[in-house]
Amino acid sequence: MQLKGKVKYLTVAVLSMILVVLVFRTIDLLKTSRTKSNNQKVTHQKEETIKIGFSLGTLKEERWLKDRDILMAKVKELGADIMVLNANNDDQDQIEQVKYLLDQDIDVLILVPNDLRRASTAVELAKRQGVKVISYDRLVLNSNVDLYISFDNEKVGELMGQYILSKMPSGNILVVNGATSDNNTKHIKEGYDKILGQKIEDGSIRVVAEEWASNWMKEHAFKVTDEVLQLGKQIDGVIAGNDGLADGIIEALAQYRLAGQTIVVGQDADLAACQRIVEGTQLMTVYKPIEKLAEAAARMAIQLAKGDELTNIKNTINDGAYDVPYYVLEPIAVDKNNMEATVIRDGFHRIDEVYRNLP
Repeated sequence: MQLKGKVKYLTVAVLSMILVVLVFRTIDLLKTSRTKSNNQKVTHQKEETIKIGFSLGTLKEERWLKDRDILMAKVKELGADIMVLNANNDDQDQIEQVKYLLDQDIDVLILVPNDLRRASTAVELAKRQGVKVISYDRLVLNSNVDLYISFDNEKVGELMGQYILSKMPSGNILVVNGATSDNNTKHIKEGYDKILGQKIEDGSIRVVAEEWASNWMKEHAFKVTDEVLQLGKQIDGVIAGNDGLADGIIEALAQYRLAGQTIVVGQDADLAACQRIVEGTQLMTVYKPIEKLAEAAARMAIQLAKGDELTNIKNTINDGAYDVPYYVLEPIAVDKNNMEATVIRDGFHRIDEVYRNLP
């Protein structure tokens, strides 16, 4: 009996040890399996991260730097990746950069075209690969992009014309439009022509010169203004295609001691323009809340990447061949009276920056 008892005891002990080993082994296998499953989930999520390519025609103007920074931040907030390239006003370089972005397997291309027609090649390249295209603030013509998002550029021109007439119901104006390679300049012109047309027809308003600045170069705006003044022509007001051009125009006016006397209007609410407005050398600028534009573009880019329908787009715009979906935002006229209630309140510029040159 003693021998049998010892055998039974040893058997139970051995079986208990085997059971303990099996339990720990099972727990270890479960942990390993769970870790592998989690790693697979993380890897799967990384593989599914939406990739957005952002191709800018230029970063020369201050406003495009803001667009870039805000859009990048908005896309990352929404959990997507974004790659940004700048073509530096080079049409061919922009096409090559778009090819590079497509090689990185982007899901959506956000495009600020350097040239309204030549950029259609970039759109075609994207469409061949099934990549959705958003034309951002500048429309690509004849290309049938998936979305055009911008401000009401005709309204921009109307606001310019209205401010000119509010200060000078009659007199001579100089017009320095932006680049002909940007479709927005056409709509801005349609806007101010609508407001000034009757006054020009009856002779109350006389256009002493109308020019188009290649690549929005402020040097061209300076040259045009200087040449008109050298001819002895009086300039009572100036419509500038943007605030960069207004800068060149006001520099020329200053040489003739006319800065602050001649009315100048522009657009984009550049910091230097806002400073000129509170200081009195520029009358107004058209403010376009870029944060709203960039936020909407980021959100809709991700919707397109997921294959969702953009059901909230009510407008279309004709690109010369197609009616494309158009998400339109409203611009705001800003002068010294509403500076703090607009660009400063929105955080577009800080109050100490805008009033830096004033006591």
